[in-house]
Amino acid sequence: MASDSDSKTRFSDRVEDYVRYRPSYPADVVTTLGRECGLTASSIIADIGAGTGILSQLFLSNGNTVYAVEPNERMRNAAVEWLGGNTAFHAVAGSAEETTLAPTSADFVIAAQAFHWFDRGRAKREFTRILKPGGWIVLLWNDRDETGTVFAREYEQLLITYGKDYLQVKHRNISESDIAEFFRPAEMTVRRLRNFQDFNVDGVLGRLRSSSYVPAAGERNHEEIMQAAGNLFARHQQNGLVRIEYETVMYLGRAK
Repeated sequence: MASDSDSKTRFSDRVEDYVRYRPSYPADVVTTLGRECGLTASSIIADIGAGTGILSQLFLSNGNTVYAVEPNERMRNAAVEWLGGNTAFHAVAGSAEETTLAPTSADFVIAAQAFHWFDRGRAKREFTRILKPGGWIVLLWNDRDETGTVFAREYEQLLITYGKDYLQVKHRNISESDIAEFFRPAEMTVRRLRNFQDFNVDGVLGRLRSSSYVPAAGERNHEEIMQAAGNLFARHQQNGLVRIEYETVMYLGRAK
């Protein structure tokens, strides 16, 4: 696992590609939280590890007030540039362990694509502190399909072959039982949704560059992985596009 300081800075040189090429989350995330957790347009959301605001935007579109807590200044600034014109959006220089938010100030604490970077014990105490009584913790990830198609399997092999620390930091190193332990003594509910991105070759390369474990320009294996990805696209494209499939996995539980 990366160090605490590394986890808060490792995406600094990926911001532009992160904004352009990372997947959003399906609208059914909001629908599911409304049906199962009582989310309404008046619910206050603390988006922890908000990054460039991808998840924040989904809740702003639902009418929610969103406090986007992000320790990385460049990513936080990108979120402000995109979403700062919405008065319901509040960028916060903080972390999962020290959000700086007021006690009992949020109805939902939500972390998308970020929980695997947290100090779990400190984060749990902080989430409990800032949630209103009966509030919900929601952890979610876009799990990229690694095996369902030949393209998916070969894309995964690119990351294993050329990635800097891919196998060490990938979020699937955290098991579902680890996540359930985080929620205890509350019960944890799991919900799964379909998601995907269709990319041309520039999109495939940009999606790769957005990942912190992919060598950046000037680093060892950067040219090799970009060349291999271009060849992979050429083999599998149909009408100039390939599809990256995801399963959006949601873990829900009340704070205790």
